[in-house]
Parts: sequence; C-alpha cells; structure tokens
Amino acid sequence: MRYELTDDEWTAIKPMLPNKPRGVPRVNDRRVLYGIFWVLRSGAPCRDLPQEFGPYTTCYIASFAGDERASGPRS
Repeated sequence: MRYELTDDEWTAIKPMLPNKPRGVPRVNDRRVLYGIFWVLRSGAPCRDLPQEFGPYTTCYIASFAGDERASGPRS
C-alpha cells in the first residue's frame, strides 16, 4: 500500500501512542494511522477514505486537526 509504515518505523512510533483503555475498545492503531496518512497525503475528503482503513469517522478528527494547523491558530 502506498502510505504504509515499515516495521522499523512502526516500532519507533508505537510506544508514543496512548495505551490507557477508556470507553470504547481501541481499534487497530496501525490501520488508523494509515487512514490518517491517506487523508493527509492524498488531500481527499475524509468521506473518501478507502474501506480497508475502517470508518472515515475514525480518521476525521485527526485530519481536521491537520487542517486547523495549516490555517493557523484561532483568534
């Protein structure tokens, strides 16, 4: 797949992810990151996220934060 992390990259990133279970059980973190990368790198709307990344609502917040950073801080 185009935006996949190598095993070495994933090994470096995994310890930085939150690991405290709260509320709804977590989904596959690696799949969610791939979805976030797909949205950010492709420039496509979240609703166009391919099914293999799960529901687009899972990646929506992260891609929205990326858009907000790009437009600068709110006044």
